[in-house]
Amino acid sequence: MILDSNIIIYSVMPDNFKIRDFLKNGESELHVSAISKIEVLGYHKLTPEEKLLFESFFNSINIIQVTNAVIERAIKIRQKRNVSLGDSIIAASALVNHKKIFTNNEDDFYGISDIEIITMKSILSS
Repeated sequence: MILDSNIIIYSVMPDNFKIRDFLKNGESELHVSAISKIEVLGYHKLTPEEKLLFESFFNSINIIQVTNAVIERAIKIRQKRNVSLGDSIIAASALVNHKKIFTNNEDDFYGISDIEIITMKSILSS
């Protein structure tokens, strides 16, 4: 499963223990796209403590690199649908690597064929 950038951010918030439990007890190996590392660590208002926390997180998880196959798939996604560059790379990473995406913003991936989404809402309501 690939974690969307928003899930990475929400998972460190103290109130989101259900997300952390789901991630710890999940049946699939966790991954992130390299673009999520850029999005999360590139946020200009990160505190030094948050930066250390997120750096530790990224050092402990499988990062899917932006390969030529991911680039080609992201191009096809963007040609068919108005989707952000980051979301197209995350979606392409999931499709190329046959992974589900765990996100809080399922609309970001709406209309992308063959993508399997797990939503934060479904986890919090269970």
